[in-house]
Amino acid sequence: MNGEAGRCGYSKCRAELPGPGMQGGRPRSFCRDTRWEGGRTCAQLARAEREALGALGLDAGSATFRLDADRLREQLDDVRGPVEALTEALAAVTTRLDEVEAAAVASVEAAHAQVAEAERARLAAEEAREQAEHRMRQSTISAERAANERAEAVERASAATRQAMEATEALGAARQQAEEATTSRRTAEAQAARAAERAAGTDRQLREIAVLAERAIVERDAARAAEADRRVESESLRADLAAERAHLRDAEAAVTTAEQSTARAEADCAAAEGAGLRAVADAERALADLRIQSDHDAKQARAERAVLTTQLTEQKRLAQEQALQARTEIETLRADPARGKAPRLHPDDLQAVIAALTPADQPARPLLT
Repeated sequence: MNGEAGRCGYSKCRAELPGPGMQGGRPRSFCRDTRWEGGRTCAQLARAEREALGALGLDAGSATFRLDADRLREQLDDVRGPVEALTEALAAVTTRLDEVEAAAVASVEAAHAQVAEAERARLAAEEAREQAEHRMRQSTISAERAANERAEAVERASAATRQAMEATEALGAARQQAEEATTSRRTAEAQAARAAERAAGTDRQLREIAVLAERAIVERDAARAAEADRRVESESLRADLAAERAHLRDAEAAVTTAEQSTARAEADCAAAEGAGLRAVADAERALADLRIQSDHDAKQARAERAVLTTQLTEQKRLAQEQALQARTEIETLRADPARGKAPRLHPDDLQAVIAALTPADQPARPLLT
């Protein structure tokens, strides 16, 4: 007859075990053929589980635990509230830091745009300078070519000048000979002319007197006509002068009006320029104030983050202290039989309690290694 079937002693297996059989014998406590991670058996894992519970200070002799679960849960709830408040505060600080960072990034992008514009202006200036240097080199080459051509022209002109001087000297000798002949001819002609002039002198004088008389009469009539014309012209000039004076007065008035308009326009331009300069100065001051405020907000946010981090660290420390206190109370309750029999916890529930007691910045240590 088969004996009563039992279950595996490993808490995560709990598989039914076959009885001792017809021959009897000691019943099995663990599965024989079941293998877990790493090729370990149920017996090896159960032994590791007992060692882990012993390291936690719990009595694992009979795999039963006496825990005051309600008190431990209340303490964990008390710790959860401040931690959530600190988490919300950290989220608000992070949001503020994101806003400050966005403003700083916008300012940096604007500065980068100004730098890019300055770089483009510098490149344009360098291109203009290179073009000017190219034109200057072309001008230098043209000037050298012109200087060479001028030197060649000067040489040709010098040769032509020498030839002209030689021709001039020859021409001077010929002219001297011609002048000597001309002088002799003129002397003879002068002597003949003086004789002819003495003969025609009387007739010429008479004709000149008659001509002078007629000319005087004509000049007298012309003078009378010119006097009349001058009188008419003088009247016309007086009328024209009066009209020109009127036009001049109108022109002077128009000039005065234009000067006044120009003065007003210059004053308006100066006022507009001053307003523009003031606006630019105000914008620069506002930008400087914005940068100062951004730096101040960033520093304040970093300071708030540091304070909140310190508070969170302090809350974690208090939570660890409370967890240690809870563990102490657990040990006290386990050692005090007057507390009564506590409910039995499954190893999975024990693992959840250990995870709640472990600080957030440390990984929870499993029961099994």
